[in-house]
Amino acid sequence: MNFAGMNILAIAVAAVAGFAFGSVYYMALSARWLEAVEKTREQLMPSGKPKPGPFIVSAVALVVMAWVLAGTLGHLGPGQVTLKNGIISALFIWVGFVATTLAVNNGYAGRRISLTVIDGLHWLGVLVIQGAIIGAFGV
Repeated sequence: MNFAGMNILAIAVAAVAGFAFGSVYYMALSARWLEAVEKTREQLMPSGKPKPGPFIVSAVALVVMAWVLAGTLGHLGPGQVTLKNGIISALFIWVGFVATTLAVNNGYAGRRISLTVIDGLHWLGVLVIQGAIIGAFGV
């Protein structure tokens, strides 16, 4: 199931797995995350129900992230798209782009370090999972 050299199934599975990981991760850390953003559930969900917008944005972002990661892995060359290289590439991308961006943005905004750590570990988990899936499936 390839399109323009990309394994669409790998990208879709990686995006869904990243979303599932985020759901479990933030449910487990919801109280700590709320404390880190200095909000209450009532402030974020005045109607008692979550708004769909952030979930839609997350889903689209996870598809884009998986697609870009697959494209990056594809540039490693023939025979180099492996589980190991998928994880290693994900780690490099996280360190070079995600962790640095979160640290800068949250630092200038005066947000708590705990928010950077919570969100940073979430994106680390997402990228490692996506890298492992894409590496295992191939591009």
